[in-house]
Amino acid sequence: MVAQPSGTITLVFTDVEGSTRLLRELGPEPYLDALNEHRRIVRASFARHDGYEVDTDGDAFFYAFVSADGALAAVEETMGRLEATPIRIRVGIHTGEPHLDPPRYFGLDVHKAARIMSAGHGGQVLLSLATRELVGSNTLHDLGDHRLKDFDEPVRLFQVGDRQFPALRTLNQTNLPIPASTFIGRSRELAELTSLLRNPGGRLITLSGPGGSGKTRLAIEAATDVVGDYPDGVFWIGLASLRDPVLVAETIAQTLGAREPLIDHIGSRATLLVLDNFEQVIDAATDIAALLTACRNVRLLITSREILRIQGEVEYTVPPLAHAEAEELFCTRSQLPLDEDIADLCRHLDDLPLAVELAAARTTVLSPKEIRDRLGRRLDLFKGGRDTDPRQRTLRATIDWSCDLLSPGERQLFARLAVFAGGATFDAAVEVVGADVDELQSLVDKSLVRRTGGRFWMLETIAEMAAERLAAEADASKIGRRHADFFLAYAESAEPGLKGADQSAWLGRLEAEHDNLRAGLEWFFEHDEAERAMRLAAALWLFWYTHGHVTEARRWLRRALDAGPDEPSDIRARLLAGAGYLAAEQYDDEAIGLLEAGLACAKAIGAPATAAAAAAQLCGVRAELERGASAGEILAIGEEAVALAREAGDDFILAIALNNLGVATHSLVGDAEQTRSYYEESLELRRRIGDMSRIALSLVNLGWLALLDGDTTRAEALYAEAADIAVTLGDKRNISHARGGLGSVAYFEGRWDDAEEHTWESLRLYREIGMKLGMVEGLLVLAGIAAARGDAERAARLAAAGERHHALIAPATSMDVYPHRPNIERARAACDAETWRRASEAGRAMDLDEAVELALSTAPSGLTLSPGAA
Repeated sequence: MVAQPSGTITLVFTDVEGSTRLLRELGPEPYLDALNEHRRIVRASFARHDGYEVDTDGDAFFYAFVSADGALAAVEETMGRLEATPIRIRVGIHTGEPHLDPPRYFGLDVHKAARIMSAGHGGQVLLSLATRELVGSNTLHDLGDHRLKDFDEPVRLFQVGDRQFPALRTLNQTNLPIPASTFIGRSRELAELTSLLRNPGGRLITLSGPGGSGKTRLAIEAATDVVGDYPDGVFWIGLASLRDPVLVAETIAQTLGAREPLIDHIGSRATLLVLDNFEQVIDAATDIAALLTACRNVRLLITSREILRIQGEVEYTVPPLAHAEAEELFCTRSQLPLDEDIADLCRHLDDLPLAVELAAARTTVLSPKEIRDRLGRRLDLFKGGRDTDPRQRTLRATIDWSCDLLSPGERQLFARLAVFAGGATFDAAVEVVGADVDELQSLVDKSLVRRTGGRFWMLETIAEMAAERLAAEADASKIGRRHADFFLAYAESAEPGLKGADQSAWLGRLEAEHDNLRAGLEWFFEHDEAERAMRLAAALWLFWYTHGHVTEARRWLRRALDAGPDEPSDIRARLLAGAGYLAAEQYDDEAIGLLEAGLACAKAIGAPATAAAAAAQLCGVRAELERGASAGEILAIGEEAVALAREAGDDFILAIALNNLGVATHSLVGDAEQTRSYYEESLELRRRIGDMSRIALSLVNLGWLALLDGDTTRAEALYAEAADIAVTLGDKRNISHARGGLGSVAYFEGRWDDAEEHTWESLRLYREIGMKLGMVEGLLVLAGIAAARGDAERAARLAAAGERHHALIAPATSMDVYPHRPNIERARAACDAETWRRASEAGRAMDLDEAVELALSTAPSGLTLSPGAA
């Protein structure tokens, strides 16, 4: 037996995640077998590395190790062996000097290790900085500083491996980037800026200064320091790739996970928004002013070369580094000792951070004196006019000098890379600008181009210099066309992949290239290439829909429709169908007219597949939105969609048509058996073609029918399978549907705790992706849960709010399909009439975001009880 270690030791906590869910999935005996196998693996692996078992509680372990490397090796071995089992554990590792209480330990180090474990997810291993400094592993990923419960100071956390997990369960609510290099100097500026961010008077602070002066890095450091002062989060929104001011609010909303109007989403939340590189979207300043006026607790920290000039703005000019700081920065980056040549060089560079960093990168081939001599000659040659900011002149000279060190081929590649927005893969760089691997590597080595995650990109200031050089090239227009054509071909090749088993991979690829795709669209429009713009927009609408870029997508599609000819064509029919589909997602009555036009256009050109897609969606939309059409008319459209899809031999669209005809059949005539037949045929087709996202949707719809039949066992199995598929795809829409379905099973069985657990996640995701009907349904179910638990006032508020917004969003859907009514009526009968009336009035006065905030304030929940349209 290993003796109890003392002194500086490494503590390891483990816990099984999702044990209740796993018990339900496996059943008692298989679950117990899996749990016992997990215990055997942990004990055997930890014993092999001299681990001392301090304590065990159920499915959790507490171990101590003399060696940090031994602890990590034991954990890695355990995680590898558990891969063959259904058990997934989360692990926290921390090194310290806990107090002995044989055979146990006590003290803050013990609590810290336990808190680190609690921050993780199943399959995730987290380490403290104290442990990281002692282990030799190079597979650790820096997750940055995090605030842990009961600890005042932030804790630096690291993860073993690069696997992606949800955000850590810490007190942080921020997406601030984690810089790869150390922050040097700026102690005075940092103190002044953090003071401004904590001062109630300064709600808009603009960091101004030329490119390369260090605005971005200073903003990151200051925002990191004040994370704990903003209970509703600190959020980073990079604007460098944007040129359209209209996209600013949408980009902020997307970062915050909002799909309702941004002002409604933020409301009274105490939030800090950090907007980086605002100068190229300066016309969005009026939107910022409106946001500050409407949301009294939001604060903004903006970096920009140009101040916004709106009321309440506090301008903070970012100066050059102090000379000693510039020297320290140069020496740190170059790994050279300080001498007079370095000091003189930094003075010649005006102590600007980017200029210092660029010069330090050259010390592998030139001495500081040689760099200074070259720079001195170039400064006189590259000065701007008298009205140019001197720091900008200096930086321009520095970048020009750096470019002059390039070979002719490198210089041409540097300029042409400016055509990319948001960076480029190696293959794209080769295809569009003829990149050579050696020249590209040279640009990376010279710090003019950076490489992150397989993409090549430039700092924004350097990219501007490259863009100027590209504009001066004789074939600049040819490069622009080649870029736009490349991404048109890329989008068109990706479109079929969005409809089958590879959809998750293709969605990720298109998201990574979104800025380039936007730039391609803009180039086509600016050069009157309407046909190409229409093709690109038509190829992208399904991606935009699935990834939640609905508002932006509708604008692009409208622009394409307006730019192209009115005559019927395949591309116009696809654009109309896509625009109608997207309008339907936002419950916009415009959807009906667009889909009808798309259907007519497709019929006119004899395109049955496109016509089927438009008719299928028209059937689903009319079932939800139409106030005048009869059930027979709507069902006839759905039957026509099925017939057209069969004629076209397109199983993808046929599956959508059958699903939506099922939605309409159940909603309008209540024929459960016919509805089930449509759903099952649709599911069979989707399994055949591998359309995983819509397989999940079909399972949800069949689960709903099983629930209506009272077969909760089958319903739960269907919803669980849908949830597993959707989680694998990262498909938030169908995760919401499936979790809501699992909540509904628990609701009908009277398991209120389980109902809340599932519906909380469902409602949270519905709010994140902006699905208003899902949010409303969640409010209604929460009202029923509150009523069942005897909280009549809360039940009345939520029910009134939910019913009011349901009438606004989906008036054609009967309230009878929702299960909250019986519980609500019983609660109303038992409640004082005046109390119920006041609570109901308060609920009806709430906007949707306020009602959802109330729903999530104590026991968050949400539920989708109606079938979804494909």
